[in-house]
Order: sequence, then C-alpha cells, then structure tokens
Amino acid sequence: MIARWLVESMFLVTALMVLGGGVLAVSARKLVRAVFGLIICLIGVAGLYFQLGSPFMFAMQILIYVGAVCIIIVFAIMLADPGAMEDRFGSRGAPVAVALLSATCVFIVILNIFRRTVWLPAEIRSADTSLQTIGKRMLLDYGLVFELISLVLLVAIIGAIVLARGGRDTK
Repeated sequence: MIARWLVESMFLVTALMVLGGGVLAVSARKLVRAVFGLIICLIGVAGLYFQLGSPFMFAMQILIYVGAVCIIIVFAIMLADPGAMEDRFGSRGAPVAVALLSATCVFIVILNIFRRTVWLPAEIRSADTSLQTIGKRMLLDYGLVFELISLVLLVAIIGAIVLARGGRDTK
C-alpha cells in the first residue's frame, strides 16, 4: 500500500517537473530563466524514463540533454550580444498563433501514434540490464534514437559556434 502511494507520488512529482519546467521555458521573458525551465523539464523527463524501467535512457537524458545541450545553450547566451534579443516582432500575435497551430498538429500526430501502438505488458519486456544486452540494444534497437540525439547535439554546438563567432562588443 505504501509502496504504491510512493510510486504514484514520485510520478506526480516528475510530471509536475515536466509541466512546470515546460511552462517556465516557454513563458519566461528572460532567456536564462527559459533555459532553467528547460533544464527542470528535461530532468523531469529523465525521471519518467527511470520510472518506466529504463535506467540507460535516464542516464542518456541527463548526460546529453541536461549535461550537454543545456550547458551549450547557456554558453551561447553568455557569449551573445545582450542587446540582440530585443523584441523583434513588435506584435506577439502572429508567433503565438503559429506556435499554437504547430502544437496542435504535433498533439494530433502523437495522439494518433498513441492510439495505434500495441502496448506490451511489463512481463514481456526484457529485464536484462547487463552491459552486453545494453550494447546490443543500443546498436540494433535504438540506433535511430541515438542518431537523432547526436543530430540535436550537433545543431546545438553549431548554434553556439555561430553565436560565439560574432563575439561581444566591448563598448
């Protein structure tokens, strides 16, 4: 009874971290606060991976997204020109409408994927977490996932280099 309550409360904590961090990331006026919200959200996603019984994906989420991508974003913010992020749009109506339309389309696609997925019970999935099994699954089952993660990391590094290339004015 207590174990089930503890598991459910831990899920609620991580779900609130994901939602709260996501809201902070998209609604913050200052870029550093938005990155902090992104870090909170990604740590919550890592917690969800851990609760789903995937400690390897938990570690990769922390190492790659929180430990590398977010730090590179902070590094790029520190090197960017402070006046470069002034309000360029004037009116915020058009970007908000595009963002809502994009979010609705993504939600519909994810909902369709969710409805068509055949979910396997936990007993059928492999519980073997040996190094040999993880290596085989990384190369065979999760190859596309790691290629996408490396692409995101590459884009973040290129973005940091482009921002750092301009440098700061020493006025």
